[in-house]
Amino acid sequence: MEEWNLDFEWLRVRHLVKDTMERDTLPDLNAILFLIGIQELGRWDENFTKEEKQDLMHIAVSRLLAYDGYYKFVGRDADGWPHYETVVPFTTKGVKEQETILKEKVIEYFKDLEEENGGLE
Repeated sequence: MEEWNLDFEWLRVRHLVKDTMERDTLPDLNAILFLIGIQELGRWDENFTKEEKQDLMHIAVSRLLAYDGYYKFVGRDADGWPHYETVVPFTTKGVKEQETILKEKVIEYFKDLEEENGGLE
């Protein structure tokens, strides 16, 4: 994806989340990863522990990188938490490069959501 297109689509996703969540500010990548983790878990808990919040972000990253075959969904545990296994190690070096890849995958995720059910659940 060309840089200008990535910037445009990323801003579109951020505005979509901001408007859907009725917030005043645009969310950053971490906030969007957290929300994707919640979406994939399928439930909200106002009392997520710090460890659970980290787990939600890991779920989001695993889900997003599954698009390119880095991870594979293997099922849910007894508490309903999704689990992924590594298929191919993600070896992209550098924060900027990793962030770019995650943004591209977030854009793809939201396009899939919009196609499936018209947006966020």
